[in-house]
Amino acid sequence: MPKPTADSAALGLGVDRTSPVPLYHQLARQLEAAIEQGRLAPGSLLGNELELAARLGLSRPTVRQAIQSLVDRGLMVRRRGVGTQVVHSRIKRPVELSSLYDDLESAGRQPATRLLRNTVEPATAEIAAALGVAEGSDVHLVERLRYAHDEPMALLRNHLPPGLLELGSERLESTGLYRMMRSSGITLHSARQSVGARAATAQEAERLEEPVGAPLLTMERTTFDAGGRAVEFGSHVYRASRYSFEFQLLARP
Repeated sequence: MPKPTADSAALGLGVDRTSPVPLYHQLARQLEAAIEQGRLAPGSLLGNELELAARLGLSRPTVRQAIQSLVDRGLMVRRRGVGTQVVHSRIKRPVELSSLYDDLESAGRQPATRLLRNTVEPATAEIAAALGVAEGSDVHLVERLRYAHDEPMALLRNHLPPGLLELGSERLESTGLYRMMRSSGITLHSARQSVGARAATAQEAERLEEPVGAPLLTMERTTFDAGGRAVEFGSHVYRASRYSFEFQLLARP
């Protein structure tokens, strides 16, 4: 089925020649914003570079440089015989106490979940310390692959104290874990979190559709309820090519 071609006029693209920002960069930023806001959907074709250059009063090399910068960042791809196609938008997730499912849904990214494991296992020393339980005691493990627009985005592993809430497989595939907690009367209050990076293992690469050794963002989070009880320990990996964390920094007084 032919992919839709973006209407450059409808996207409201334009450049400010009085600005010190290079023209190609202005165009690239506007195209990136259109992708992130869903006005340029994954799979859509950008259209003819010559026509875009003529409409904006730019040279073809300037338009090509703008598009190439997005290709280099993985937002677009050039396909022989097809043209320049939107691949995806990068997920920018604020560092706050929210779930990936809710963040994707609020961004209009159509989240979906494939449940890999839903079982009980003995707590390792690390998990026992995080959840405040005895090492070797039973804890619940939920492992999921999270998608956005049918594309794998993250591999999520969560350990929870036993008996905390009903963890039905059907619900785990249809909604987010934090949403399930809240609907069960659990008030999420705070979390302790660390963010890092490492190379993808063979299994992670296969599940996330990345090459072995590709860079992955990592996040470990222990979440506490209003009473200070640890209610989950999450160990997640995200595709660095599709995902970034956003931090807001404040100067000390």
